[in-house]
Amino acid sequence: MTMTGRCLCGQITYELSGDLIATAVCHCDHCQRQGGSAFSVNLIATEPQLAVSGTLSTFEDRGEHGDAVYVYRRFCGQCGSPIYSLLVEPAGVIAVKAGTLDDKSEVAPMVEAWCEHKQPWVSLPGMAVSMEREG
Repeated sequence: MTMTGRCLCGQITYELSGDLIATAVCHCDHCQRQGGSAFSVNLIATEPQLAVSGTLSTFEDRGEHGDAVYVYRRFCGQCGSPIYSLLVEPAGVIAVKAGTLDDKSEVAPMVEAWCEHKQPWVSLPGMAVSMEREG
């Protein structure tokens, strides 16, 4: 399977190939702030599955406590569209922002994470797994 996508201004385009690890909704505070919404819908894959055309900017997200970088948020420096996040752990895993897909009609999240940050008015049907933060 191959999916294509782009940023809002079209400066960044990409192809995501192969099978996804998962399609997940993230309710963490940082995804809410980055996306300007109550959650982020992500296509979880490995970094080699993504081919990007154009130059991305990077924000080193240090999490709630400002410790070590836990995710590199990659985005278009022209229009600001978030394209994907590269997780530090597990290494090589990415979360491609589903809203940037050319065809979003087949996206069906089955997992939701960081549910302790979930807004009380959000109710998502069909979630097979809901995860709280560990620790």
